[in-house]
Amino acid sequence: MKEKIYKERKVKNSMIIPGDPSGSPDGLLKVVVFIDNAYLLRLRNYFFKTGLRYSVKNLVNNLALKNSYIVEKIFFYDAPPFQSPFPSNEERKRKESYDKFISYLRKDGIEIREGRTQRLKVGDEFVFKQKGVDMLLGIDMVGIEKEFPAVKNIVLISGDSDFVPVVKKLKKQNIDVILWTYFERKRTSPFSKSNKLIDSVGRYIKITKDDFENARLK
Repeated sequence: MKEKIYKERKVKNSMIIPGDPSGSPDGLLKVVVFIDNAYLLRLRNYFFKTGLRYSVKNLVNNLALKNSYIVEKIFFYDAPPFQSPFPSNEERKRKESYDKFISYLRKDGIEIREGRTQRLKVGDEFVFKQKGVDMLLGIDMVGIEKEFPAVKNIVLISGDSDFVPVVKKLKKQNIDVILWTYFERKRTSPFSKSNKLIDSVGRYIKITKDDFENARLK
């Protein structure tokens, strides 16, 4: 079976509410934001081949302001770089860079939630995979009403269809998930994927290159 490719609809802005052709928000919403940084980092690198230094807080707040949302809290999910028992200079540098980045996020009031990075040997090469990050994100999303009982709308920045069961569970709790994501119609694009996650949410916003650019650090 061929993978279903989502076809972009034409709208006046980047926000689309499935089933609502107006593409406009229902009003001012208080939201809690959950960021899958592995996805966000991949998207940044796709837009900016040579990299970009930007403010995560500004990216979120700019998008929220543009769509009439009030951000109550930002949760950021990632995993520290792998460190061997006797770290190499390269491993130490990666960890120092990561720790510096995380310290900036904490100063901005962003809550950091971390899994771990696993190193696997495949043939003659090592590959690195994050472990436990998606599980943490899913658990925190489902438990959001305990910490923020007044918030009935949450934002998920991701493109991972593994979160579909979490979205469905939240719907049973009368909590609406707003997806901030990116996709293309080109079959050769790494962001040309099934729209299962998009179909599962109440509404979504398409992140653009300009959104990153507007959050660029001076």
